Amino acid sequence: MKKIALAFQCLLLSVFGLVANAQTVTSPDRAISVTVNVGSRTSYDVGYGQQSVARQNQLSLTLADGRVLGVNGKVVKRSTRTVSQLVKPLYGMASEYSDSFNELTIQFKENFSVVFRVYNSGVAYRFATQLPGKIKVKDELAEFNFTNATTAWMQSGKGHNFYENPYKQQPFSTLTDGRMACLPFLVDAPVRAAILETDLHDYPAMLLTTTGNAGVKGLFMPVVVKDSVSGGNHFERTPYELADYIAETDGTRSFPWRILVVAKEDKDLLYNNLTYLLASESKIGAAGVPDASWVKPGKVAWDWWNAVNLTGVDFKTGYNTETYKYFIDFAARNHIEYVLMDEGWSDQFDLLKLNDGSVKTNDGIRLPANLDMPAIFAYAKQKNVGVVLWCVWHTLDRQMTQALDQFQTWGVAGVKVDFMSRDDQYLINFYERLAKEAANRKMLVDFHGSFTPKGLERAYPNVINYEAVQGLEWNKFSDLATPENAAHTPFIRMLAGPMDYTPGGMHNATKTDWRMVSARPMTQGTRCQQLGMFTLFYAPLEMLADAPTAYEKEPIILNYLAAMPTVWDATVPLDGKIGDYAVMARRKGTTWHVGGINDYTPRKMTVKFDFLDAGSTYTAELFLDGLNADRIGDDYQHLTRKIAKGDVLEVNMAPGGGFAFKLEKQSN
Repeated sequence: MKKIALAFQCLLLSVFGLVANAQTVTSPDRAISVTVNVGSRTSYDVGYGQQSVARQNQLSLTLADGRVLGVNGKVVKRSTRTVSQLVKPLYGMASEYSDSFNELTIQFKENFSVVFRVYNSGVAYRFATQLPGKIKVKDELAEFNFTNATTAWMQSGKGHNFYENPYKQQPFSTLTDGRMACLPFLVDAPVRAAILETDLHDYPAMLLTTTGNAGVKGLFMPVVVKDSVSGGNHFERTPYELADYIAETDGTRSFPWRILVVAKEDKDLLYNNLTYLLASESKIGAAGVPDASWVKPGKVAWDWWNAVNLTGVDFKTGYNTETYKYFIDFAARNHIEYVLMDEGWSDQFDLLKLNDGSVKTNDGIRLPANLDMPAIFAYAKQKNVGVVLWCVWHTLDRQMTQALDQFQTWGVAGVKVDFMSRDDQYLINFYERLAKEAANRKMLVDFHGSFTPKGLERAYPNVINYEAVQGLEWNKFSDLATPENAAHTPFIRMLAGPMDYTPGGMHNATKTDWRMVSARPMTQGTRCQQLGMFTLFYAPLEMLADAPTAYEKEPIILNYLAAMPTVWDATVPLDGKIGDYAVMARRKGTTWHVGGINDYTPRKMTVKFDFLDAGSTYTAELFLDGLNADRIGDDYQHLTRKIAKGDVLEVNMAPGGGFAFKLEKQSN
């Protein structure tokens, strides 16, 4: 017994090492270490194996009354614990997530604590305070000082929202003179390291600026005192008076988790669940709804990207009852769960007023309007198709109770809310208030014009998707949505969680042929790149971007997309290089899907089917770039063959190309 006890003590010391005021915590696999230093300043160091990743990362909270939590703090207690469990999400990238970590909590005399968790895939810390009443947080110091890196893949800009900017690898030093970066922020340091946050409630989101050295630090938008609808975009509310503090909040609470994902290889970034695992568990029961069983992921027939362009029909398409009945019929025939009525169904600034034909949409298109909403929703109900409605955030904010009650009367399945474009405390609270009110009415929420996911989707599973990406819509009004940017996306943006990229464009162009045509948009890259995105990009509410009649002209592709899952039982990253290419396998039931996308460099890939069940045969449906896809973006090959575990397939991806496989397990 003494030997067993001594061995257990040695194990604890190796996982939770304490030397003077420094304490080290390692990941369950011992690869990642965090050393927390408590003295005049509280800081921490991160290592991977024998390599230093980041060091002397200071952290503190400054309150409006002058107290600084994390400076000259007096430790009263240290506690550790080890957790190893499985978390089963309502839906996700797998049927269960491994939640295994070692944790250190340091309690300070000044009535606050700092909690560190170390996973095999990264580290996280958060503040927790035990203070009476309300407090004002003047600022937060969250440093990330990297040992051997001065550049990162980032989205950066000035103002309040850059989540749809292209990814660029650039020096930390560019983040000066009001220029900031948003999260995720990916560094090569010397392994891959990405900054994220999660469990964000009643507090501003974190942006990043340079520390002036080899690092970055958090930057937080102050509380907005006054804002207005003015300037270049009347869909947004622009702040013009700010407070001198970033949040007024409860004095007893936990603050957001600050995360540093650590990955040895690029492909390891393709599947990471830390933002979900560290988020609060579901609050839907507390919101007055007994459970979340009514939340139904699925695909969506979408109207806006294709400008409601139906062909070969016997009515004038537009924002009218006939058009949406056609969308509903298309969805019902193909077992597509939802139809989205995007911008154009209502007055953008009065959700209780239908479009009378005077509304010009954000892309400058005005179409005939004559909507009978009760008839549309009755028809959708008859066909067992849900209908989602688009709206401007500040209109819904002002009319939330009235609008949601009207939507509930109609039978709305969910709302797509757009143009938040800010990160301040009020907006964060708007996200949660809407999530709760929508849950009370059993409605889904899809956030567009938003920041990246920060855990709300676990607390409220009806928050089913977020945009925060330079997605396919950008082809309507710019040339920025390139295959190169798409090849960055799964390594960076998807670290944060679900992503509404809206793939599926059926007019596909090469680099030289692509043109910006708002009413009849085309994609940059090939048909098979669009198909590969449906596997690679995780979107529980997945848009089919093109028109129903465009898909109906391609029945092979329509059949493939109609049967495509949007949530998964297993995910396996296969290969990838940031900004160049990515390959992913996902399973639903016994059927596997494999997707790959490519930048503008032609590339030969080797796909190894080691992830399949041994002893089983799979019938594979293969969509490959055609032999002429380098000249004709629409060109593709459709093949079938038998595949078994251990087989290898060589695939040629055209410039801007991709591939999509469906492997159905055969009964023995």
